Amino acid sequence: MKKMIAYCGLDCEKCDAYIATINDNQELRKKTAKLWAELNNAPILPEHINCQGCRVDGIKTVFCDNMCGIRQCALEKGVATCGDCLDLETCPTVGEILENNPSALKNLKG
Repeated sequence: MKKMIAYCGLDCEKCDAYIATINDNQELRKKTAKLWAELNNAPILPEHINCQGCRVDGIKTVFCDNMCGIRQCALEKGVATCGDCLDLETCPTVGEILENNPSALKNLKG
């Protein structure tokens, strides 16, 4: 599995936070911060939108580093991704991601 697949199976290379970081795109940072703040009911600001990937060394967004329950769970369990977890099929923590993003499950099983 390529390193740019997040613990949850999402492809970091398609994430707006990653794209904004590698392209130093301030407008995309603003747009992403606004959306993520609304979706997560959290104070996420454009300056928080800097990420080089969920599972790689380097900078992470505040959300991904500190607030993402999926990432925290995977780190606690010591799994490479949720695809390595025995609870994948019944897990409520990653379940919403997998339900809304069929490609994420495919990435975890591929």
